[in-house]
Amino acid sequence: MMSLESSRLLPHLGWIRAQFPALSKMVHGRPAVFMDAPGGTQVPQRVMDAMTDYLIHANANTHGAFVTSRRTDDMYRAAHAGIADLLGCDADEVVFGGNMTTLTFAMSRAIGREIRDGDEIVVTCLDHDANVAPWLALEEKGAVVRTVDIDVKGCTLDMHDMQRTLTSRTRIVAVGWASNAVGTITDVREVVRLAHAVGALVYVDAVHYVPHQPVDVRDLDCDFLACSPYKFFGPHTGAVYGKRAHLMRLKPYKVRPCSEAIPDRWESGTQNHEGMAGVAAGIEYLAELGRRVSRDALRRRMAVTVAMEAIREYEATLSRRLIEGLLKIPGVTIYGLTDLGRVAERTPTVSIRMSGYPPLDLAEDLGERRIFVWSGNFYAQNLTQRLGVESDGGLLRIGLAHYNTMEEIEQLLDLLQALPLRP
Repeated sequence: MMSLESSRLLPHLGWIRAQFPALSKMVHGRPAVFMDAPGGTQVPQRVMDAMTDYLIHANANTHGAFVTSRRTDDMYRAAHAGIADLLGCDADEVVFGGNMTTLTFAMSRAIGREIRDGDEIVVTCLDHDANVAPWLALEEKGAVVRTVDIDVKGCTLDMHDMQRTLTSRTRIVAVGWASNAVGTITDVREVVRLAHAVGALVYVDAVHYVPHQPVDVRDLDCDFLACSPYKFFGPHTGAVYGKRAHLMRLKPYKVRPCSEAIPDRWESGTQNHEGMAGVAAGIEYLAELGRRVSRDALRRRMAVTVAMEAIREYEATLSRRLIEGLLKIPGVTIYGLTDLGRVAERTPTVSIRMSGYPPLDLAEDLGERRIFVWSGNFYAQNLTQRLGVESDGGLLRIGLAHYNTMEEIEQLLDLLQALPLRP
């Protein structure tokens, strides 16, 4: 396991934190500690600047015969190219939309045109409902939805149950790459292999994975992959990668004048242009970080990948210290992987319960003490029901990003350690 001192990101941490204006927020005279990243990360100044600049200098619809519209066309291409460099695909394989949930409902509806009575769809009880509910909706088409179980102890997907669940009738497998609730990373490459072996499509929810790990959709070989830029230092928008063959073959629900070219045919209606401008700027932030880590990272795709690899390394050291400290606090139960030798199998998102402290009460108390965390089910209600905590307030989620520090973790641990024991 890499030590903090050997982290390639650590020498740049001062520069990183300086990019995020929100990190200077004060609560009761002391700096706020943002441990709410799974609900949406903070954004660099350049993202705000890009959105403002767009609204001042290019605020128009696309394909017009005047300068602001042409600037919008340029921005549109830049945003698609940015996500393509993040995911390792081509720009026309990137579809923008309001958010991952809305896009997944749209994609599932289009895929649902091919569903026949008795066809099977596989979901899991580990995932955010945005990759469950859109597929449950296809039960009205006669689809049979089956749910893969988890290993409760580590909150990991039961791969044996996945194998048992897949059949020759399976048409779609919807799976999350990383749990937004407990941080565990699923072996999606193996899921893709198993699903393709029975002729099924794979729809990957990578919303929680993308901010923490490098992605190469070509290597993964999934059919669709959804992400949310506001989870990786951008504004509130959504994006989906789809293999070109699928995006061309499937029939989207759209207005008639909308082009049949991809990705246009999937982006019917006016997009969130200022948000897309912010997305492009967020990708540029990651690229600059990658070039600071390695001078050899000249091309943007390489620079973004270097940045994400360095982020993964650094966040692993944060995860190790957080879990190590939580394990020593009486009354704390960690949900998910706690083996420090398996830190690479999780993101820096750790959910807990503390004896005698309802998660919401604990979140409010920490908030008053300037540490921002979430409580509840985080829209992963299948998981909280499976863990038996849904009716009892859910979980307290501590979600880190690469702008967090070891000192902030120590502050959180000290506060939790100081709380009096309750039965």
